[in-house]
Amino acid sequence: MLELRNIVYRTTSFTLRANLSIGRGEKVAVMGQSGAGKSTVLGLVGGFIAPDEGQIIFAGRDLTQTDPAARPCAILFQDSNLFPHLNLRENLRLAVSSTQKRNAQTDDQIALALDKVGLAGLEDRHPASLSGGQQSRAGIARVLLQDRPVLLMDEPFAALDPARKREMGALIAALCEELGLTLLLATHDFNDAERICDRVILLEGGELMTDCPIKGLRKTAPDALKPWL
Repeated sequence: MLELRNIVYRTTSFTLRANLSIGRGEKVAVMGQSGAGKSTVLGLVGGFIAPDEGQIIFAGRDLTQTDPAARPCAILFQDSNLFPHLNLRENLRLAVSSTQKRNAQTDDQIALALDKVGLAGLEDRHPASLSGGQQSRAGIARVLLQDRPVLLMDEPFAALDPARKREMGALIAALCEELGLTLLLATHDFNDAERICDRVILLEGGELMTDCPIKGLRKTAPDALKPWL
């Protein structure tokens, strides 16, 4: 479904090289130290940066030169992508339309998305009045409204405490299963990866060092992954 074919991406101090194939509905954790290339992989898939060589293919279509807005990807960052001066309804309208024009159908979609992530009735609240966990849920609702088959998540739980991490991980896993989403999760935390993903990729210095199923990995991990367990 999603392929990085012979990708090379260079900066003055860093080079990423990647060949990667991800199946429809597969949930893949991308791990590695800071600077290893995790966010770069997500940026390439999402179209925020362009490779120097190679192709990005989705369902047989070459997306290498396609603008981010035209790609089948939704992205969730650590800050949940919420504007502080807008309430939740206004924030989520931006996932459906670039305007704030009221639309009964859109507002019904927003209400359903908030209900799905456990925030029903909070449409008029601003981000500052929400807990960190609620802001994360609102960011997930925004992703749902974009209705795209590939979900990119860049350290989305880094600011949450362990209990909230478990809660968000369970919610993401359930939504991926329900909606058949393909997931790329960049994370430093193997516990997060294990809760959500069925496969883990380890990057070191821009090189893909390990690619293996996550189930049972605590007992059978290759040496490169053992420090992360």
